[in-house]
This record gives sequence, structure tokens and C-alpha cells, in this order.
Amino acid sequence: MKIAVISDLHLGPTGVADLFGHDDSEFLRFLKFLERNFEKVVLLGDIWETLTGRLPGRPERELESARQSHPEIARIFSSPKYAYVHGNHDLVAGVVENAPDELSIEADGVRLLFTHGHQNDPIVRRARWASELGVWLGAWIRRFGLGSLYRAIGRMDMLRDGTQNDPSACPFQRWAVEVAKLKSADVVVTGHTHLALRAEHGSRLFLNSGSCAEGQTTFLSIDTRAGAYAVHKSW
Repeated sequence: MKIAVISDLHLGPTGVADLFGHDDSEFLRFLKFLERNFEKVVLLGDIWETLTGRLPGRPERELESARQSHPEIARIFSSPKYAYVHGNHDLVAGVVENAPDELSIEADGVRLLFTHGHQNDPIVRRARWASELGVWLGAWIRRFGLGSLYRAIGRMDMLRDGTQNDPSACPFQRWAVEVAKLKSADVVVTGHTHLALRAEHGSRLFLNSGSCAEGQTTFLSIDTRAGAYAVHKSW
């Protein structure tokens, strides 16, 4: 089975606080490319940005506003070609659209587990309100034109997570592989970190789809028949 994976688009209402950074018509061309070349496209969380509205605590309204700002993309994502797993920035989709927080697919004798990865973030787990408040404040930092401050905070957050390329030293990867063991999965696929990656952990494979926000276009290609798993940073 041929599967493409994209995540972390952060599609929101257009404006300074919108992290998507793509022209919709150009991104639709990319989606058509994926549809032509893959049997399934997995949307692996943080597809919609629902935490950066001018007022906090209105994720349902922000989800609807984001969809209205990108109507053709929203229409395409509702087609059977796509499978949607929610993340922490679009957590509300779990309630509004019954989007799961993980997806399992077995094809050609390979067991794949797809999960966004926010479940490993201690702040999201223990104090979700603090995590969401931080995202909301970050949006206002961008609205005030303090992009360098926003980027510095982002780097600090990555250091806090300990996310890195080294499979032996990355706690996020270790967590994901442990989840794969518990679920008897051969391949675990995550998003969340915005760091596109392929890493082997013994008999298990870890993949991260990176991000399609801020003008990036990273995606994963999975071909279970051919045993091919690759990270792509352009199309």
C-alpha cells in the first residue's frame, strides 16, 4: 500500500497569526500530486489551528473560521482519500468530527501506527490550559511583529522537549517506539515536532512527517509492498 503522510499545517484564518504560509492554489497542486501517487493520505494532526484566535477558549469557532478561510482545502480533506488524526492544536476535531488520536493500518504484513505525538508532551498531558495559553500568547507576539522573539521561544521549546535527530538520545523517539511496542506495530509515524525524520530502532522504524507550515512542504512516503519509507522536503 502506498501512503503519504503530512502534518502540522496549522491552517488558520488568514492574517499575521496564520502559520500556514502557503498560497492555497499552490498547496492544492501539492495535494493533487499526493492523490495521484498514493492510495491514502494521512493527515497526522495540527492540520487546523484552533488556538490562536483573538480571544482564547473558542476552538470550535476557530475551527470553523479556519475552514471558511481555506474552503477548497477543507473540501478535499473531507474526501475518502484522506484519513485525519487530530493533534493538540486541533484537539477539538476529536469532538466535532470524531477524529481519532491514533490510527492503525496493516498492509502487506506491515503494522503501522499513526499518532500525532502530543501525548508525550508533559505540559499538554498535565496542564493543557498552560500549553494552549502559550500558543495563544505566541499568536499575539506575532501580531505585534515580534517574529524574532517568537522564533527564540520556539527554539527554547524544542530544547525543553529534547527533540533531536540522534535515535539513541531523543526522548520523543524513545517514547514513540515504546508505544509501537505496546501496540505491536512495526512502524510508528508521528508529527508534532516539525522535525522530519526517519530512524531505525532495532526491528522498529520511527518516522516523523515534519511540517507543512511556514511555507515548508515536507511529507513521508510509505510503500509497504516495496518496503520503502522516505522523508521528502519538496515535491
